[in-house]
Amino acid sequence: MQTAATPEPRGWLIPAAAAVLAVTAARVALLWFNRMDLFVDEAQYWLWGRELALGYYSKPPMVGWVIRTATELAGSDAPFWVRLPAPLFHGVTALILGWIAAGLWGARAALWVALGYVTLPMVTVGSILISTDTIMFPFLALALGGWLRLLRGGGRVWAVVAGVALGLAFLSKYAAIYYLISAILAALIFRRARPTLRDGLTALGLFALTIAPNVVWNLVNGLTTVQHTLDNADWVRDPGSRAGLNLAGLAEFLASQFAVFGPVLFGALVWLVLRRGAGDGARRLLLVFALPPLVIVSGQALLSGAYANWAAAAYLAGTLAVLPWLSPRWRAASFAVNGTVALALPVLGVLAEQAAPGGKPLLERYLGLDEMSAEIVSGAREAGLGVVVSENRSLLADLFYSARDSGLALHAVPPSGRAPHHYALRHPLPEGLAGEVLFATGGGAPACIMGAEPIRVIAPEMGAWRGKRVSLFVVPADCWSSGE
Repeated sequence: MQTAATPEPRGWLIPAAAAVLAVTAARVALLWFNRMDLFVDEAQYWLWGRELALGYYSKPPMVGWVIRTATELAGSDAPFWVRLPAPLFHGVTALILGWIAAGLWGARAALWVALGYVTLPMVTVGSILISTDTIMFPFLALALGGWLRLLRGGGRVWAVVAGVALGLAFLSKYAAIYYLISAILAALIFRRARPTLRDGLTALGLFALTIAPNVVWNLVNGLTTVQHTLDNADWVRDPGSRAGLNLAGLAEFLASQFAVFGPVLFGALVWLVLRRGAGDGARRLLLVFALPPLVIVSGQALLSGAYANWAAAAYLAGTLAVLPWLSPRWRAASFAVNGTVALALPVLGVLAEQAAPGGKPLLERYLGLDEMSAEIVSGAREAGLGVVVSENRSLLADLFYSARDSGLALHAVPPSGRAPHHYALRHPLPEGLAGEVLFATGGGAPACIMGAEPIRVIAPEMGAWRGKRVSLFVVPADCWSSGE
């Protein structure tokens, strides 16, 4: 792709920006009325923002930095402000992808791509719940655009853009590494995808420099995030006993991609791969950036299991490859399906507490979390205790958020061996603490008071904890340090 650089056609930005801004503004307005509690991961990301660092237990640091910035500017830690960056980041990503499409196929393609991306099902969900994918996407899109401009003869400045942007994407989520793999793979396959040695080393060097603080943090902290990533892969630690052919897991993962990308777009992506990019060189190159995440995560799904969003990085290049290529009829069908989802899901967030058929709230999984924390705080105050301890990550996540102004000291059960989550790593119950603490658990009494009855059992009839029991025990503070 070492051809003379050509300027992007004009005329696409104003209509694309207007469309993206309209969708984003509607999402922000509905987010204001959203009734969903912060979910476990969201509450954890908020806590990371309170404890600024160069890395965290399970993820790189960018999501915590972004949330901290948003809540500081707003002067509020309310769920709306924690989540507000999500629709804004997706709006920016849509326009970056539109810019890339304009340079490849013209103004009309830019409009389709920008509007197509901002209405993807995964983007709709990602505009309601804050996630590391959302924070990664604008940086990853900019890295892709900078790399493509470099390959088109755009000059060394684009090597700088690509390297730094990819580093920032990596500091948002480690899945950004897929695009480094893809760039190397593309250079092996296509002569036009090979930058000059100087430009390639510039991009790679700046990428390494940008991620260096997080690499150092991991080394200082026992490769904590790497260890968590290996835990997610599961079979890597013991392939002999844990790896197997999980055909059902693979089928479930692939089926979920029709929901993540949209049924029309994912079907078209598969068909486009079978047709080898339909003869377009730029489209074939984009497929090299889309396929590695899908292939690698499909392998993980086959050997053990995988979540639907683990291959989300594929759909930046996938959107660029598929939407301009679709026929008008199929493009209209895609917008009809994805657009319906884009309209419906934010409204469901507003109506989260409304009863669905069967009497359960529409989004029960995201309700009742703060009520559980309030019950635990009430139990601690009734018992006259100032310290709450739990081994349960879900309980701890919401306690740290919902009980942030309670005056209670919150701690995790001290780990024996490697910490199982962030709270055990950074907030274990201190050794040598005297007196008694309140222990909140979804299980039974700890060994040091075996057989004791709880002072309260919380059994919600609605919400995320419906059908589950959380027991509160008064426990000696040295219960876990005594070895009992």
